[in-house]
Amino acid sequence: MTDTRPLAIAAEDAPPRQKPSNYPEPFFSRMGGRQKRALGDIFGLKNFGVNLTRLLPGGESALLHRHSRQDEFIYILAGTPTLVTDAGELLLGPGHCAGFPAQGVAHQLVNRSDADVVYLEIGDRTPGDAGSYPDDDLVAVMGADGAWHFTHKDGTPYQ
Repeated sequence: MTDTRPLAIAAEDAPPRQKPSNYPEPFFSRMGGRQKRALGDIFGLKNFGVNLTRLLPGGESALLHRHSRQDEFIYILAGTPTLVTDAGELLLGPGHCAGFPAQGVAHQLVNRSDADVVYLEIGDRTPGDAGSYPDDDLVAVMGADGAWHFTHKDGTPYQ
């Protein structure tokens, strides 16, 4: 059996995700200024994911969040995003990177500039992960199917 996946591509040629977010409303709409290209999936990577992500002016990378089991890493390629954490804010630029160990600081990138921000985000795919959102009434749990399932903090599902 021959593997038909490419060995290399130009990252910008990867197709953008069709669905901009898995968040339920009212959070889904906040991700309209984010475009992700799932580079790791193109190559069949199973242990970690790599996304080429573009934030339009006003865009957010995600809600302010932390993971219970998964680590994340970002590397800024273009633009000047603001790294927002529950410990403060920091302006980043091309060449900056940041890492977020599981159960660490809650984090997100926000594009408060008038130019696009482009960055690589890399995260592991540890099963049984959960996401917590300190500023929002949201909990995310990764199911056995690998999909995220969202509830309110009191456990009621989003409709």
